[in-house]
Amino acid sequence: MLIVPRRRPVSGYLLDTNVTLVALTEPARLTPRVRRAIKTGPNVLSVIVYWEVVLKAIKGALAIDHPQTWWPDELDQLAATALAFRPDHVSTVQTLSPIHKDPFDRALIAQAVVEQLTLLTTDREIPRYRSDQLQVIT
Repeated sequence: MLIVPRRRPVSGYLLDTNVTLVALTEPARLTPRVRRAIKTGPNVLSVIVYWEVVLKAIKGALAIDHPQTWWPDELDQLAATALAFRPDHVSTVQTLSPIHKDPFDRALIAQAVVEQLTLLTTDREIPRYRSDQLQVIT
């Protein structure tokens, strides 16, 4: 059995992939509440976002000149802290109801729950997970 020490939860805002991309290219398309949250911070970007962006770039669905430098550059631009995907996040994914089928979004929801972060999203399905454990701003 793998034992993972409990870490003190981070407080702040976890940006999903679409919010991250729009915040970097066309922030006016985000709702005022989401823009205000990003401006206020603290902001957190999951490695899951980086993974999804790189996969989209590989498939040709997203144009990124240098995927290797995209991650550190965007962390700086959004004044964000990186969040790894850990075993406790994986085990939380297993407990989520099957509302959403996207594995990236499910991973981000689990991270927001475990880390007690407010999830910033444009996804219409994610707010259906709202509970005492998950706060969402759309």
